[in-house]
Amino acid sequence: MGKGFFHVPIAINEPIKSYAPGSEEREEVLKQYHSYFKGSVDIPLYIGSKEIRTGRTRPISPPHDHKNEVGRYHLAEKKHVEQAIENGLEAREAWANMAWEQRTAIFLKAAELIAGPYRDRINAATMIAQSKTIHQAEIDSACETIDFLRFNVEYMAQIYGQQPESSEGVWNRVEYRPLEGFVYAITPFNFTAISANLPASAAMMGNVVLWKPSDHQVFSAKIVVDVLKEAGLPDGVINVVYGDPAMITETALASPDFAGIHYTGSTTVFKSLWKQIGDNIDLYKSYPRIVGETGGKDFIVAHPTAKPQQVATAISRGAFEFQGQKCSAASRVYLPKSTSEKIIELVKKDLNSFNKPGSPEDMSNFITAVIHEASFDKLAKYIDQAKEDKNAEIVAGGEYDKSKGYFVEPTVIVTSDPHYSTMETELFGPVVTIYEYADKDWSKTLKLVDETSPYALTGAVMSGDRYAIEEATHALQNCAGNFYINDKPTGAVVGQQPFGGARASGTNDKAGSMQNLLRWVSPRLIKETFVTPEDYRYPFLG
Repeated sequence: MGKGFFHVPIAINEPIKSYAPGSEEREEVLKQYHSYFKGSVDIPLYIGSKEIRTGRTRPISPPHDHKNEVGRYHLAEKKHVEQAIENGLEAREAWANMAWEQRTAIFLKAAELIAGPYRDRINAATMIAQSKTIHQAEIDSACETIDFLRFNVEYMAQIYGQQPESSEGVWNRVEYRPLEGFVYAITPFNFTAISANLPASAAMMGNVVLWKPSDHQVFSAKIVVDVLKEAGLPDGVINVVYGDPAMITETALASPDFAGIHYTGSTTVFKSLWKQIGDNIDLYKSYPRIVGETGGKDFIVAHPTAKPQQVATAISRGAFEFQGQKCSAASRVYLPKSTSEKIIELVKKDLNSFNKPGSPEDMSNFITAVIHEASFDKLAKYIDQAKEDKNAEIVAGGEYDKSKGYFVEPTVIVTSDPHYSTMETELFGPVVTIYEYADKDWSKTLKLVDETSPYALTGAVMSGDRYAIEEATHALQNCAGNFYINDKPTGAVVGQQPFGGARASGTNDKAGSMQNLLRWVSPRLIKETFVTPEDYRYPFLG
């Protein structure tokens, strides 16, 4: 505890900048965007104090302009992964024993660097590599990353302050030790903030981390590394590798010192990781912590009393912001027949007001590109199938083009089958499917919503009837880890809506909360007795 009981700064959510036409922040981020877009960044592996360039590289190209190369990143071989693990374990003792307030200062400084000199850099890199509009980049890569860093510091202090009662002559206390070994962080393309938080949250609690970012998020991950280095994170605390995910994972999970995994990505991959860890369980020094947030088939269900304009806005925002590439994006919607036609017309009106999908450089665009060709091809396949099927109708969108960028129009499908493929399959793109139910079947529809999907990440109910809201809240309690009343099912804010789901959506360890940080410590209870007994006999013996 050092030489004082220190109070950390009170965490507050970072204000979101508007980037309105003519604003200084708009001009500055566009300047940085153009610099990166015309540049050629060379991204190495980060192992200890070394930046390793293997010579085996892959290009980085914007999804909205995939023929333009903005840089390359170097691929790890197995020996590099082994070096990263070894280096992290060497760094562990000094890092784990560093006074907690010294660790805290690093991450608080990182938050301030992102809020200030790195804001344009992290936003511009996210706009380019992940094809986010400036608004989506700002709320993600800048504000949410800052929030994770600040609030996690506050949660860490609260955890350390949770201490047991002591009795007469005894002092009980708990140490929150880091895990014995290293944490393996696997992060996704869609949120720079998630990619920063997964390694940083574990490191904040005194762990060393092997970090493998998504191939499609390497550029903004590089900015995160730059920030942490400038903030003073010691070498070897977070080592970063890119390349063959199967090889990197196999190498990490084969180490006896593997202590935990912090993962966001597909459900299929997470299940395979869980199985690999189970198969290797006899290798490990301790039972590894397995923390994951995975897929979702997130819903909006509207009651007949819901206001059509509010439901339409929830669909337009919830389904199509960031091209539907959020784990929480609305992708299945249940509308009452009495108001469905009105709601659908309002959604179509919204979509007609969108520009055609284009570059985030044009800040009048609400929609840009999906992340890569495989995603584009998958979405095109389902859209084409809906055009052919008699039990489905595309009422808006339905066009796509990958000649310059991976552009898919926001698409609305209406189906007469509540189990139609796009009502059940996670597409991860700007496609939403609507099923119209008879008003009298409200309660049956809630049961349908609960039983349709194996996922349980987010969902929303919209209603003006409080009894209906109460019924839905109870009926849908197991199918959404984050449940929204009269709002879209996206946009969780750190410190306000801790995020995570259950069922096939993950372990529900709530990123952005104390619950998540507790997974990265191993508590040790210390009982100290001041006057030690010297006779084994208890009074009952007489």
